[in-house]
Amino acid sequence: MKPSIYIETSIPSFYHEVRTEPDMVARREWTREWWDDHLIDYDVFASEAVIEELEAGSFPIKNDALALIQSLPLLETDEAIADIVAAYIFHHVMPEDPTGDALHLAMASFHKCDFLLTWNCRHLANANKFGHIRRINTLLGLFVPTIVTPLELLGEIQSP
Repeated sequence: MKPSIYIETSIPSFYHEVRTEPDMVARREWTREWWDDHLIDYDVFASEAVIEELEAGSFPIKNDALALIQSLPLLETDEAIADIVAAYIFHHVMPEDPTGDALHLAMASFHKCDFLLTWNCRHLANANKFGHIRRINTLLGLFVPTIVTPLELLGEIQSP
């Protein structure tokens, strides 16, 4: 069985990143390398929330980012997810936007994805926040996904 990954909006966005600053180019290249060479090693999911965020964005290659994820299965948005999002916001785990980071974390947690793949290192892939996320997910009886960037998944997959 392959590990499961929920990708949030920054992944298809960075795949088609056009900015030329060195850190943006590096993220784009790492994202493309993971997507092109390692995606097949995982069961990869997105959600309607990812599609909506991409559609609402104003960036040059929006249609390409949307096309990149069109074949991915979408995780269902269950009623319980709204309660999880509210708990994340109440416990100050995520910012107060119920359609943003809290929703992505809730989707990955509720659906027991092994990984949440993101370039959002402020609110999601942030080692300083992980303990808080783990405590609240444990309090809520939720699975705790490993929150990573594509760079962290570029190594070879080890069989158990």
